[in-house]
Amino acid sequence: DKAKKTWLVTEYLRPTIVNIRFKKSGQTVFMSTHFAGYVGILTALKPGRFSLTMNERFNADGGYIGVIEWILGKRDAVWMGFLTRSVMETADSYAQAKQMLTSTKMLAPAYFILGGNSTMQGCIITRSRDDAIDVWERSAAANHTWYLLQTNYDHWKPPFVLDDRRTPGNKCMMAKGQASMGFKEIFNVLSSIPVLNKLTTYTALMRVDTGEYHSYRQTCKDPCAPW
Repeated sequence: DKAKKTWLVTEYLRPTIVNIRFKKSGQTVFMSTHFAGYVGILTALKPGRFSLTMNERFNADGGYIGVIEWILGKRDAVWMGFLTRSVMETADSYAQAKQMLTSTKMLAPAYFILGGNSTMQGCIITRSRDDAIDVWERSAAANHTWYLLQTNYDHWKPPFVLDDRRTPGNKCMMAKGQASMGFKEIFNVLSSIPVLNKLTTYTALMRVDTGEYHSYRQTCKDPCAPW
């Protein structure tokens, strides 16, 4: 949208954001943030068990290849949103969720950010369509072992020069420091340009052990990075 200097799809998606609580026999199974009408899972929390977020991964062997194969009748891979929904519905632990997310063949590559309910349970799973090509564990994080930060680029490679949200994101996290980090501080990091940009629709904050879950519609006012 040139007149508003925004992405048209982002503007259409933002009003559709809803939080949903999935229950079984009157008990909450998990909570998630959705674009209304989308049946898959992008961001969700299973209280006391694990949290899950998906980031898009740009790769030459992209989702369009998987979709074409699926249309032509090769159905041995699953849609990413259906996999994440299955994980939230059936996995009962961080370890089980991790196993499903690393080994299930998918139609498209992705990043899965998985958090658990104990101190060192946290990883970023970098997926090809076939399997996990890297599992970045919190305990193995170089230079800053207390958090992991993922945008839309492989963490072991330099980010695209026109879309480097990693460097300012890390700078903000290190400036805040572990001792003072909480929901407010994380929200401030995620609301700082260029981490926040014209493509951002929402920010979700989750805490596994307490089941605390918050999501906020986000709008980046000018001057703001386009992506």
